[in-house]
Formats: sequence, structure tokens, C-alpha cells
Amino acid sequence: MNTASTVRPLSRAELEIPLRWAAQEGWNPGLYDAEAFHAADPEGFFGAFLGNELIGSLSAVSYGGRFGFLGLYIVKPEHRGQGHGMTLWRTAMEYLRGQTIGLDGVVERQADYGRSGFALAYRNVRYQGIAPGRQPPATATTVPLAALPFETVARYDAELFPAPRTTFLRPWIGQSESAAFGLPKGGGLAGYGMIRKCHSGWKIGPLFADTPEGAETLFLALRNHAGPGEPVLLDVPEPNADAVALAARHGMTVVFETARMYQGAIPATPLARVFGITTFELG
Repeated sequence: MNTASTVRPLSRAELEIPLRWAAQEGWNPGLYDAEAFHAADPEGFFGAFLGNELIGSLSAVSYGGRFGFLGLYIVKPEHRGQGHGMTLWRTAMEYLRGQTIGLDGVVERQADYGRSGFALAYRNVRYQGIAPGRQPPATATTVPLAALPFETVARYDAELFPAPRTTFLRPWIGQSESAAFGLPKGGGLAGYGMIRKCHSGWKIGPLFADTPEGAETLFLALRNHAGPGEPVLLDVPEPNADAVALAARHGMTVVFETARMYQGAIPATPLARVFGITTFELG
């Protein structure tokens, strides 16, 4: 007879364990993601325990009680098929009750999520390329985000994400070994992006811009931060044909995809301005 697990929120230190599992699963999280993840919603990361042993995780981050996002859904292999994942799922869904909820699910689980009331919105496609080494900047229009008022960045970000996420955004764009740039426009922005060090290579995300040309400028500035010959990854919402073309133009190839699904109203995100999502784990 299987022993029931106990579910409770994870501490900041405990969150490092599911992130290590995610790396073992091949999901390739950032080396410094935990700080920003936990800041997004300190009560939204759940762990399943057998005694004192953490054996499963599921994040259910709530952005201001308006929008929730599920991720880091992992049960240790030796404990799978015993109901621990469903216990986590029920706890997370109860935590996000009454909110629109999103997730980036692996394609083979799409039908399972559908039975839980999630509808497919579009695919997110992970592209990978190789950094050619530092190239001359195409233009001088990008500036480090740190040189801009944080409120300017947060205001632009809120146009392209379903809810404000300032507590997440500040540590996200300030990660160690990362780079973040913006495209100033008047007193605001015409785009911004960041690149961070991951277990394998570097990920660009988000990559937001008003125009394909702006996205290209930011992409080149961010890619310059990676060393020559290192992998560079970009998670593209497939409906944005200009983003798909950008990845193809720079010799990037598809290595992974997810099903972006929602329970509740699908957010009216202007995907034509989303050239790279922030992260599969938090949206």
C-alpha cells in the first residue's frame, strides 16, 4: 500500500531542488532562476513530501490573484504512478481557484490537461543556435535596462504579459551572468530583452519588441553576451511568423516544443510583439 504524501509550500532554499530536477529532465533552467521565481509568489511553489523527503513539485504562481501559471511539475521517477502528482495538482488548482490559469505542457500531456479544462492556445517552439562570437552592433539604439527607470520597464512588460509581475521582474532582469537591453522610445520603450546563463548555454527571454526590426536589434545585442560557440536558445510563440523567421534567419533549429494552454479566458496577449517568451515555468 502506498503512503500518502504531504503537500506544503516550498521555501526559497527548497526550491533549488525542483530546479535541479528540471535540469535532469532536460528542461535546462537558468542557473540563477530561483531568486526571481520565488519572489514572484513565495507561497506558490508546492512540494510533496514523504516524511522529510521531497519527492515531487508543482509551481502555481499567482500574479496578483488575477492570473496563475503552472510549472515545475515533477515527481521523482521512483515515486511516479502512486498518486503524488495528482495530490500536487489538486493543491495547486485549489490555490489558483477563480483565476485564469496558463501552462506550457509537454505535447504528450496535452490530452491530460484538456481533461482538466485546459484549452490549447498555440505552440511555443524552442529554437537553438550557436553564438558566432562578439559581432559589431547593428545599431547604437539599445541601452542597458539598468540605465532605465525600473517603472519604465515594468510598464512596458505589463502590456505583453497577462498581469503585472513587478516582484518577479526586478530580480529576473538583474540575474548574475545575465544581460538585459531596452530600445528607448520617447519616455518609454519600443522593446526589451534579456539573456541568462543556463545549465547548457544561454536563453533569451523575454524578447519583446514593437517591430521585427526592433526584435532583431535586441536579439543581436543579447546574443553578443554569449561566448563564441555556445548554444543560444529562444522560445518562440509559433503564431508570430516574424519571430519564427528571425530564428530561421540566424540558423536556429527546433529542439523542443510545448502546448500553451489555458483554463479560463485566453489572455489577449499581442503575440505579434512577443518574439520570445520569458520562461516555460512561469509564463
